[in-house]
Amino acid sequence: MQDIIDKLEAKRAAARAGGGEQRVALQHSKGKLSARERIDLLLDPGSFEEWDMFVEHRSNDFGLAEQRIPGDGVVTGYGTVNGRLIFVYSQDFTVFGGSLSEAHAEKIIKIMDQAMKVGAPIIGLNDSGGARIQEGVASLSGYANIFQRNIMASGVVPQISMIMGPCAGGAVYSPAITDFIFMVKDSSYMFVTGPEVVKTVTHEIVTQEELGGAMTHTSKSGVADLAFENDVEALLELRRFLEFLPSSNRGQAPERTTTDPLDRFEISLDSLVPNNPNKPYDMHELIEKIVDEGDFFEVKPNFARNIITGFARLGGQSVGIVANQPMILAGCLDIDASIKGARFVRFCDCFNIPIITFVDVPGFLPGTQQEYRGIITHGAKLLFAYGEATVPKLTVITRKAYGGAYDVMASKHLRGDVNYAWPSAEIAVMGAKGAVEIIFRGDDAEEIAKKTEEYRDKFANPFVAASRGFIDDVILPRNTRRRLARALRMLQDKKLENPWKKHCNIPL
Repeated sequence: MQDIIDKLEAKRAAARAGGGEQRVALQHSKGKLSARERIDLLLDPGSFEEWDMFVEHRSNDFGLAEQRIPGDGVVTGYGTVNGRLIFVYSQDFTVFGGSLSEAHAEKIIKIMDQAMKVGAPIIGLNDSGGARIQEGVASLSGYANIFQRNIMASGVVPQISMIMGPCAGGAVYSPAITDFIFMVKDSSYMFVTGPEVVKTVTHEIVTQEELGGAMTHTSKSGVADLAFENDVEALLELRRFLEFLPSSNRGQAPERTTTDPLDRFEISLDSLVPNNPNKPYDMHELIEKIVDEGDFFEVKPNFARNIITGFARLGGQSVGIVANQPMILAGCLDIDASIKGARFVRFCDCFNIPIITFVDVPGFLPGTQQEYRGIITHGAKLLFAYGEATVPKLTVITRKAYGGAYDVMASKHLRGDVNYAWPSAEIAVMGAKGAVEIIFRGDDAEEIAKKTEEYRDKFANPFVAASRGFIDDVILPRNTRRRLARALRMLQDKKLENPWKKHCNIPL
């Protein structure tokens, strides 16, 4: 018996060693943690239960027969984050460069299947050179099997990808299907084809960082949601992020006790909106003064900055926040903002997270570039997402709500549950001057000025919409937190179902 125990411990030690001390040291020299160190930092101490520690690849081609390392380049299992169950896989770059083999994929698939059965989030810590070339199509089949699980798990359990090293070629499509992608600055990158292939095919000279680094994907492409300074910050923030999410679509996000009074007045909000309708203000100030303890976890903060998305709590309950940002493009909706907002709204609806929308939108961004790139289709995504959502939807119009953008931003007509407006709200087809110049085209300047003032008096306020029931109440800005908290509590048992369908056909 002792011989078997000694053999077991030797195999465990070999698996824990990964690619060996030298390769682990090289990983550390690049500012990166090892696969197991990452899991230890992410999970509650002592909670990790590892699966398939002894799995090895089954290939004998191109010298692989002599290279077998227990675990085969990925650590898989389950544990807890703040006491809540999650499943995790962490690719080990010290073993075959973290490359994905058939056996490596099977380990990941096993925990994904189990997470679906028990209803727990799936976290992928990606650090891989891609498919294991020596295995050929077997490794490609491994990727496809993972993709299929990602698709089946979508909307069932939260899926989060943390890119902590290379992620290239076919490997990028699994993170792309997951709900959120986080990256680490200067040590992670994602691209379909690397700089050398780009140079050969298109003759462009570009670095890995420029092509697919963290800053590229969080500010230009919008592929990633956040970039962190290093592995430690990334994993600690991931722990914080998970607290806003439920474990599955069958449950609710955990509630947290708060010492922030629900009936707190915020008098400074009475002067947040400037008297000059063309002067911007920062919507972040409103969000942070409304939510519990000012704690707001923003996602995609550097992409499509004319719309703000993120998670917060109100009365201890997790909520999704969507807000136009007057500081950027005057808060106009463009293609990127529509896509960003739509994806966020759909995630919240998948996982029973109420949505609070703060509106200050003068319309959709005009111009040939927007039209040529399909603003009609992309803008419809945000419209579709709000209209389809059945979770509680609360809306506050702070200033401008013009044209089709008024409809799109969680209006009463898209099944908004509670729609408030501040006294400064202007709800109309368009701004007064533009409207009058169209209606009274050809009139002299004096008449135009007179009609503009008349139009402004009629529509540059929330009362016409309120008289038709499109606004439930006109509230003082200082009371916004209290009124939203009461509305959210009223909606806690909301029941609403869409007509049966195989799936919708959102304008992609």
